[in-house]
This record gives sequence, C-alpha cells and structure tokens, in this order.
Amino acid sequence: MKRRKRIVLYHPQSWRDREGPPYCRLTHEMPLALLAIGAWPLADGYEVVLVDGSRHEAGEAHRRVVEACEGALLYATTGILGWQVADSLRCTRAVKARHPDLPAFIGGWFASVTPEMQLATGLYHAVAVGQGEMTFRDLAAAVESGAPLDSVPGLVLPREGGAVRTAPRAVVGWDQLLDPPWHLLDPGPYREPQEREENRRGVGVGFGPERPRFEISYYSSFGCPVQCTFCCSPGFSGLRWKAMPGERMAEDLAQLQARWGFDGVHFSDANFGVSEARVRAFAEALIARNVSIRWFAFLQADSVLRWKESTLDLLAQAGLYTCLIGGETGDEGTMAGLRKPTGAGENLAAASALDRRGVECVVSYMIGLPGEGEESMRASLAEARAIALACPRSRPEVWPYRPIPGTVDYERSLALGWIPPAGLEEWAQAGDYWNDLAWPGRIPDGILRTRALFMHYSTLAQGGVRNRIGVWERRAQRHLREGTYAGARLEARLFHVVDGLRRGLRVRRGALAGAPRAS
Repeated sequence: MKRRKRIVLYHPQSWRDREGPPYCRLTHEMPLALLAIGAWPLADGYEVVLVDGSRHEAGEAHRRVVEACEGALLYATTGILGWQVADSLRCTRAVKARHPDLPAFIGGWFASVTPEMQLATGLYHAVAVGQGEMTFRDLAAAVESGAPLDSVPGLVLPREGGAVRTAPRAVVGWDQLLDPPWHLLDPGPYREPQEREENRRGVGVGFGPERPRFEISYYSSFGCPVQCTFCCSPGFSGLRWKAMPGERMAEDLAQLQARWGFDGVHFSDANFGVSEARVRAFAEALIARNVSIRWFAFLQADSVLRWKESTLDLLAQAGLYTCLIGGETGDEGTMAGLRKPTGAGENLAAASALDRRGVECVVSYMIGLPGEGEESMRASLAEARAIALACPRSRPEVWPYRPIPGTVDYERSLALGWIPPAGLEEWAQAGDYWNDLAWPGRIPDGILRTRALFMHYSTLAQGGVRNRIGVWERRAQRHLREGTYAGARLEARLFHVVDGLRRGLRVRRGALAGAPRAS
C-alpha cells in the first residue's frame, strides 16, 4: 500500500508571559486557519499532522513538530500580530535546523502584508498571501510533483535581490471549501482548563449573562466589505466577503457539539453580521435543531441598527450572549476619516438595543489615531462613559491606537514619524493593548490618565473585578456618574492594594485547604 505523504502544520503560541504554563491557556482559541487549509489536502489523500502550540510548553510543541517533520512532504505555519510571530519563527528555525531541505511555508494575514520580511529570514520557500485554502491545496500538489512554485497563484517567492509574486488568487466561496477536519483535534486540552478556571472563579454568577463552561472558536466567513483605514482586511481580502450559509454552519456545529459537548462558540469572523438573511437562517436552524449554545460574534453598529427588531430577538433567543462592536471613535470627523459607516450616536443605540435583549456588548474605542486631536480623544472617552452608564451589560473599552501593517493608517503613521518595529522578533512584542503604548508621545498624559481611570472604574462598577456589588463597586458607579474622577486616582491605587491582599489571602486559603492533614 502506498504511504501517504505527510504535511505538518504548526499553530504558534499566542502568549509568552501569562499566568500559568503555556499549555494551560484558558482560551477558547483553536487553530482554525490551519484546520481550514488542511481540509483539502486531507480529502486529496495526504496525511495531515497539526500541532497546536498553545496546548504545550514551547519546547515540547517544537519537539513534536520537528519529530513529525521526519520524512514529511512539507511544513507550514502561520501567525498574527503578537507572540505568534516569534513562536512561528522559532519553531521554523528548529525545523530547518533538523530538516534543512524540507520545504517550509507561511501564510496568514501578518505574513500576507509582510512577505518580504518573512522571506528575508531565509527559512521559507514561499509566503501564501490572502485566502489560503485553495492556494495550499495547489501548493501541496506542486511540491509533491516537483512543479515550479511559480505556477501556483497566490504566492510570494524569494528571488535574487527581492521577491516576486505569482498570479493573484481569486477569493472563493464556501461552495468550494470543506468543513473543518475537527477530528485532527482532541477537545480535552481545550475543555479542561476552561472548566477548571470556571470552577475556581465562579465566573459570571449573578453578573451579566450566563457564561459558557466550555467554549470553542469557529470561523464562518472570509473578509469584510467595509473600508476601515485602520484594518488590514481591505488589503488582505480586497473587500471581498464570502460566508458559509447559515444552515450549513448550524448543522456543522450541531454535529460537533454532539461529539464534543461544548456549550459556547466564539466566532472569529472579522464581520459576522454582513448579511441579515444569513444570521437569521443560522439562528432559525439552531432553534429548529434544538441546539443550545451561547455564542459570541464581532458585529457592526450599523448592522445591528439596520436589522429588523425580530432579527435581534431571534439572535438572543438562539444564544447570542455577548458581542464586540468596534466603536472606534466618538468623534464624527474622525469616524469619517476612518471610512467606517457608523453615524453619530449609533454605537450607543446599538449597545442599547442589545442590552434590552440581555446581550452583553463590548464596545471598543481607539485613541491616538494618526492626525487625531485631543478633542476627538475626549469625545471617545465621553461616548464610552455614556454607554457604560446607559447599558448595564455593556463593557466599553478604550485602547491606545496601534499601527497595523497593510493598512491606510499604517502609512499615515509612518508619514507622521512613527517608527515601526525593525524585524519579526520586534513585531512579536506588539499586541498588548492593555499595557503597551505603541506610539509613545502620541496621546497626551492627561488623556492617558483619564483613560486608565475610566477603564478601572467602569469594570469595577459592573462587579467585574470581585464578582459582586459592594462598597467599592458603588463608589465606582458614583465616579462614573460624576465623570470627573476628582480624587479618584488615590482611591484606585488603594483598591488595587486591598484587592491584591484579598487575592493573596484567597490563594493561601486554597493552598491550606488542599494541604494533607497531619495524622
């Protein structure tokens, strides 16, 4: 019997410095991109080995990949902005050190917008750009047959003195794409850490909608038709949007839930709600199949307000419990410059419409955009505060802007003097919106202080820190109502000291409770 050619795929780790070992990530994140590109080669008769780095300590993950590459046809990896950039690079170096002649490839949005940087490492035979499923299928066939890679559309190839692009690859719809090969994954390493953490913290009890106990991630569309200047999708997808039909999505999730037993789904689509007909069909199919799941999706304010009231009711009935809306800015002029179709007051109106239906809404804002003035930044903080006061279930968040390669605003930032990371290792440090200012000096200190206090008090006011409403939470609610934060900096610091002592005491009590008793 002919031995099947092996393809090895590596999903790099997203985090380097997080509480607990890397293989105990409390995330729903699954290697969706690699499942997607592995589907057609599997159907074509190849053996596909997928290693998810987030489920192992880094050294162990790389060891498994290197071992699987023995006698393999090819190796491929991916990575988005952040630590994945470094981890995929380090794993590929380990692979090439042991198997120097093995063809190696990389794809995904970050590689698609920085292909020359990837090829400059000397590690990769090609970079796949844009939608990758059909490109990877043709790539595997070309490597096996020895055909020149120039014949495969959708690649960037290394050449003397630079790089060349092959013919562009057309974006295809789900009529040409297969369902994810879920059998490549063991659900246990994704379920167990989530359930342990929920049991430890009592997440969501009495605060906001009921949380899933075991959540998976899912991908049901490619691209986005909106021209946002801060986003890489317009260049990555060419403003194309292709989506899995709602009924097919519901059927795939129903079958997978019967095998895995999850109760939550985190949709990773860039824009889940482009088509009202699709989301209605999905919700109706879940209800008809009696599939009980809680689910999260990325939505746009204009979509929520464009849909019929009955559609919103249906989504809530079908399990939509939380979503993320890109609020972006509270200033009309800045919004127009971002080329996003969100009108004045629509972020608040959309959050209110969802809040009335029991749906939690995270509304994200950016401050420090290229060319943005102080008045615009204050308008974003004011709108975020208005949502926090009007919508008890909503969580408005305000983050410093980060220039993203492959975007209009990235080029604007460069023109204004922003200095980007010099190489892949430096880009790997990017992505921490919580603590990292990607553009030092861009946001005035006073606005940074107001932002920090808003983020602290808005989270505390909802009971999101201690999972209860007490004295600290009521004081936080008062600070939000007043909106001045006068004298609040010292109080915020005092809370962090007291809460740190409380958490330390809880840990010590837990350790004592688990200690063996003397006989």
